[in-house]
Amino acid sequence: MPIRRAHITSSAAQSELTTALADLRVELKIPADFPSDVLEEAQEAASAADPMPDRVDLGAIPFCTIDPQGSKDLDQALHIERAGAGFTVRYAIADVPSFVTPGGALDTESRRRGQTLYAPDARVPLYPTVLSEGAASLLPDEDRRALVWRFALDARAQVTDVALDRAMVRSVRQWSYVDAQAAVDAGMAPESLELLAVIGPLRQQLERERGGASLDAPDEEIIRTEHGYDIERRSPLPIEDWNAQVSLLTGMAAATVMLDGGVGILRTMPPAGEDTIAAFRRQTKALGIPWADGVDYGEYLRSLDRDSPAALAVMQAASGLFRGAGYLAFARRPAEDPVQAAIGAPYAHVTAPLRRLVDRFGLEICHALLAHESVPAWARDGLAALPSIMGSSSALAGRLAAGAIDRVEAAILSSRVGETFDAVVLSVGKGHARVQLLDPVVTASMGAGDAAPGSSVRVRLVSADAATGTVILERVPQAAAG
Repeated sequence: MPIRRAHITSSAAQSELTTALADLRVELKIPADFPSDVLEEAQEAASAADPMPDRVDLGAIPFCTIDPQGSKDLDQALHIERAGAGFTVRYAIADVPSFVTPGGALDTESRRRGQTLYAPDARVPLYPTVLSEGAASLLPDEDRRALVWRFALDARAQVTDVALDRAMVRSVRQWSYVDAQAAVDAGMAPESLELLAVIGPLRQQLERERGGASLDAPDEEIIRTEHGYDIERRSPLPIEDWNAQVSLLTGMAAATVMLDGGVGILRTMPPAGEDTIAAFRRQTKALGIPWADGVDYGEYLRSLDRDSPAALAVMQAASGLFRGAGYLAFARRPAEDPVQAAIGAPYAHVTAPLRRLVDRFGLEICHALLAHESVPAWARDGLAALPSIMGSSSALAGRLAAGAIDRVEAAILSSRVGETFDAVVLSVGKGHARVQLLDPVVTASMGAGDAAPGSSVRVRLVSADAATGTVILERVPQAAAG
């Protein structure tokens, strides 16, 4: 779908929103500044000599990073080359473990935070920026410590060999997704990006074959501009999906390493139950886009036209198939290998250690197991607490994101009370319906009445309060809508 933005037109609404977003962070008790001892330890770690100097020198390999425009906390750098009929993929991950002293102030604070939190008016990092945007970040034209995965892939992009080394790397360019996609489309991309456009689709085909699926709903993101805040809704670029496939490949390989080694932590998601699947199948039929028997649900979701109002309602309903994600820590191999149902394979988080606590542990465990060394005590002993830490921090991140979206949407609508809008019904619950306005592109609730998912309705804006993120809509009778 094309990029669509909704704007706040009132300066008074922008001012009210600024206050509301700050109040939201206070209400949710979002961490503010780092304690002084954490900042001091981070500065010392950033300035100190590498505590693990015996690294492989990969400085001559032209790694590159691919991230959203303006990113500074760069966890991953990529290099791909041909290897006969197959490929060699090197995926450098920021060596955060080498900067963190187990049991120190930095370690303790990172366990308290769990992950980087993103608010429209502030980014609350997991680690102080001297590390997360400085010494530990894989910034271009800088020698950086990294844990480098090396994958041998065959002609179908299936993994045939895995290695993980501590190395020094040097990124030659920081690509934004938009610029990287443009370079690929113009035939002007370097070899790594050219080959990413080859192995990405191959990995997507393997995902289909193992029954994996992505909801792939349009992104709804708050954009900060010179005038204030907008909401942008768009579908990911192809290169974003291809890049994600390398991260998924890495996470699946890490899960296998940890399962074979009998120690680690996995990202899990149970498969949808039979009743949930049956209910979703009935919903697709009612929405006029029936999910046919014999078609894998991943293939069905991939077939949807994301610009169709009925498809938007189907994707809203499909979110019920992607619930129950969590973490499983283990000190011996589970009796049955847990599968992340959306991916269709065991999976672990090991590619974003600057932004997620759990990745620091998974990386260190994988490195030890692949090197046939003992897993460090800090990594093994810390596993049991990680599911709770990550669950709590993810819940907080979800509340922050939802609260921010609600407040920005209310601010966008605040100057239009009394107006009527075209909308699509996304879902119907007990006494209320969730609808998406077509212009501006925001979502809100109204009384359910006889609304049906996927139907087009006309609604009137009764009120919009940016301070609380509350929007009240009422349905306009069809005769009055004209």
